[in-house]
Amino acid sequence: MTPMELIKTRKSVRTFDGRPLGEEDKAKLLAYTETITNPYGIPVTFVLLDADEVGLSTPVITGEHLYIAAKVPQVEHAAEAFGYAFEAMVLYAWSLGIGTTWIGGTMERQVFEAAAQTGDDEFMMCVSPLGYPADEPAEVDAKLRAGVKGDERLPASDLYFEGDFATPLQDADALALLEAVRWAPTAANKQPCRVVKDGNAYHFYEAHTPGYGAGRWDIQRVDLGIALCHFVCVAGGAVSFEDPGLATPEDVDYIATVTI
Repeated sequence: MTPMELIKTRKSVRTFDGRPLGEEDKAKLLAYTETITNPYGIPVTFVLLDADEVGLSTPVITGEHLYIAAKVPQVEHAAEAFGYAFEAMVLYAWSLGIGTTWIGGTMERQVFEAAAQTGDDEFMMCVSPLGYPADEPAEVDAKLRAGVKGDERLPASDLYFEGDFATPLQDADALALLEAVRWAPTAANKQPCRVVKDGNAYHFYEAHTPGYGAGRWDIQRVDLGIALCHFVCVAGGAVSFEDPGLATPEDVDYIATVTI
């Protein structure tokens, strides 16, 4: 599949068929994680966790035997780097037929952090189960997806702009590329990514959801890392971090620019 096909077909999987992950698939995934980089140059370390051996579980997942966690140093832009790298792993896993879902809240965090041997100077922001999707989702899975409206996205006219935040983007080719961003998974489906196109430059911004995401890190910056990963996978380009100085709406912060 092409990167866009992977992005559009991949869904969060919370119901697995109970088969352990095949050794060949496990080896391929582990080897791939060793090659993942991110535009911030921040190391992201992946760790496989045997659910049965360590006693790991989450209330919304069924049929899993394996989790994957990732750790990142507690430095500036750690959240964006984590999101970018973890989503690269997620997309590659899907290319192998392996199901995943981002888990940041519905888990006993201390248990998972201990299992991943997370250092005092590291963040383990999210984990994912790994396995083969079941034919039908469990009831709790279906209810959760319906509750966050996981199959719905805001219209492109609310997300993407030309030159400034007052002019919705009309360029059909650019909008086609940005579909990769619009379908990026986000925490609770809040969709905080906004993009302003200026010539060949695409400026990415975080539109903070009021009252959401406060904690040890900004979970919506993880979402922006995911969005950047999707866009670069489809469009290519160079990532830079020089704020273009555009006037922004309230609670909207510049994140990065991709020039293609």
